[in-house]
Amino acid sequence: MFRLLVAALVISSVGWCSSVDAQGFRGGRGGGPGGGPGRGPGGGHGPDARQAEDMEVFHYLLENHTKIERTVKELPNGVETLTESDDPKVAAKIKEHVHWMEVRIEKTNPIRRRDPLFAEIFRHTDKIKMNVEKTKSGVKVTETSDDPYVVKLIQAHAMVVSKFVNDGFQEAMKNHPVPGKDGAVKTETVFPAIQGHGGVYQLPTATQQPRPGTKIMVDVTASSDPDKLNPAIEKVARYVNIYAGAGKEKVDANIALVFHGGATLDVLNEAVYNAEFKTEKNPNLELLRDLHHAGVEMYVCGQTLSAKGKSPDDVVVFVDTAVSAFTASVNLQADGYAYVPLAK
Repeated sequence: MFRLLVAALVISSVGWCSSVDAQGFRGGRGGGPGGGPGRGPGGGHGPDARQAEDMEVFHYLLENHTKIERTVKELPNGVETLTESDDPKVAAKIKEHVHWMEVRIEKTNPIRRRDPLFAEIFRHTDKIKMNVEKTKSGVKVTETSDDPYVVKLIQAHAMVVSKFVNDGFQEAMKNHPVPGKDGAVKTETVFPAIQGHGGVYQLPTATQQPRPGTKIMVDVTASSDPDKLNPAIEKVARYVNIYAGAGKEKVDANIALVFHGGATLDVLNEAVYNAEFKTEKNPNLELLRDLHHAGVEMYVCGQTLSAKGKSPDDVVVFVDTAVSAFTASVNLQADGYAYVPLAK
């Protein structure tokens, strides 16, 4: 944990957040208690023999937050905090927490990296000066910095720690924004690759970001109203847009569509489709053409096509006819494509 932890009451902060991990909010990449081996700021892995013990202390402090008294005095260059308890056991746990958080700082083994504020503070521990003084009933910490931005982080963190003391687990379950950064969720959709279809939300800080070189085979089987765009094709446009701009950065991905079952006739050229369904046009072709221009490969099942009385010549020019959807699926998966079924 960052020195701030130790600083701003090291007790409530870091620890408490980690306790939340122990409560079942542990998840994948954060490491720390319940999340696998601890990780240093460089992302390295390493065993953490103290995790279980620290988690118990954090959990205990959260459960007994009503027995903790905390005051915060803002300084021009930081904060001065006093965290104590009249309960000797709680006071002892406060001191224990501070001690082991200091050890974590020295060993660059933080906790609660998923919280934006805590993660940001940890990136600037080299700019934080602190003085820890044990009292009879707890800990007094003075935390300062010569960097104005880090001072804001210290003060924001101190306020969050006070919320932990006031509300316990209820507050520890929350993430906390970095001061000066807009923490609001952007709710407008964007269309980075396919315009007008498959809108996505940009989430540059979310986990499980799109990976470059991803290969996806989308199995499209469901039919739709002949006069309307097949919603499965709309979803494929969203997949393309996700890789083109929903994450931190645009990444290249190989996406292939295989049409069979009820979706087979969606890829007929205009004239054949109109004759088959008595419509003015094939409502799928415009978006299919945009997907083709975006680099999406498209195949239709030759077996189903023939069974429905159609031939490869009846298919729009940018969709290839495979011997069968089965062979296309097997071949693509053998080439490393992840299989994604899309019935509708």
